Amino acid sequence: MIRLAGIARVTTSDGVPTTIGDVTVTPHSQALVVRLPFGGFAWNRPVGVTVRRGERVEELPIRDVTRIIELALVAAIGLLFLASKIDSRHKKET
Repeated sequence: MIRLAGIARVTTSDGVPTTIGDVTVTPHSQALVVRLPFGGFAWNRPVGVTVRRGERVEELPIRDVTRIIELALVAAIGLLFLASKIDSRHKKET
């Protein structure tokens, strides 16, 4: 668990294992909880699963493609904003 000045914390937890035959699957999730004097919010996301087949244990990560795309779009917007500011300063100088 990670704590950020008592306002926010990040925790990782395991879900309820599900068994079918000799295969047991356990989901893992991560939660960001922010508590403020006037309210707060929680954001949960899956991070992976553990698959147990007899003696064999396999950890499978879950790739959140939507989050990756969102971060790429935010970065692209930031770069475009920065480029427009640089261009407008360049135009003012000439």
